[in-house]
Amino acid sequence: PAWLRRLCGHLLSERLLRPGGVQAVVRGVLEGTDGEISAAVVGGAGAEAAALDWRKCDAVGKILAACPQQCLSLEDYYRQVCPQILDLLHIQDKVAARQFQRVATTTLLTMAREQPQLAEKHLLQPLLAPLRRCSEA
Repeated sequence: PAWLRRLCGHLLSERLLRPGGVQAVVRGVLEGTDGEISAAVVGGAGAEAAALDWRKCDAVGKILAACPQQCLSLEDYYRQVCPQILDLLHIQDKVAARQFQRVATTTLLTMAREQPQLAEKHLLQPLLAPLRRCSEA
């Protein structure tokens, strides 16, 4: 029903905008698939499980890239969410890191396609800052 979709969208948006919200949402969505899919990929049931894993990560990334209706502005959403997306690239758990990196990559690509200036400012510049510092030194 429409009221349930609106309520779920509102709760999801609220959580994403909190500190650590992106990681919590990604963990929540991928929870349960983590061990099952990763074990299948490692165990050799590989191609089908990897494709399912990729599709799920891709869907989560596209959801993260979409600015929720509850946000005051697109700029505000990017300012709050993009640093959290970049944090997904630094997950230490090797099994979870692969999925988090896939989500971050899809989100980054989607945001860069849809809002190039905001993505450059809030994702690409911070991502490339260490490289830029090394090249200037």
